[in-house]
Amino acid sequence: MTVSFTDPQSLDHDALEEGAVFAPRFDAHGLLTVVTTEVDTNDVLMVAHMNAEALSLTLDTGIAHYWSRSRKSIWKKGETSGELQEVVELRTDCDQDCLVMVVRQTGRGAACHTGRKSCFYRRVMLVEGEAQLQDTGLPRLFDPKAVYGS
Repeated sequence: MTVSFTDPQSLDHDALEEGAVFAPRFDAHGLLTVVTTEVDTNDVLMVAHMNAEALSLTLDTGIAHYWSRSRKSIWKKGETSGELQEVVELRTDCDQDCLVMVVRQTGRGAACHTGRKSCFYRRVMLVEGEAQLQDTGLPRLFDPKAVYGS
């Protein structure tokens, strides 16, 4: 089933920001930014994008689908790795131009293609005036080479 969405241009400011009509405001490339968090911990797992088709598939199936900007195709999260994301809740911000998706991460619990729970496994540090990355110690839950190949 294809879910249809109301055109945000058809709503006035109050209806868009206070009403009950879901009218996602896709950007010039037809995308919405999605911040994905884990239901039990509230950890931020990843940030990705959805186009209308990915959003429709997500709503219809209850499994997270995204738009891969690099591959220019729909991406069912976990289809290859088995690390599916079951949607618990989907929220939109006030002007409906981004989403927060709360999921139950399945499989080994890794949302990141590097095999880690979260894509946010490094922190930015200022060391002697230079910005550097420092690993937070988040362990790999699977070997990405074994799962995805080389």
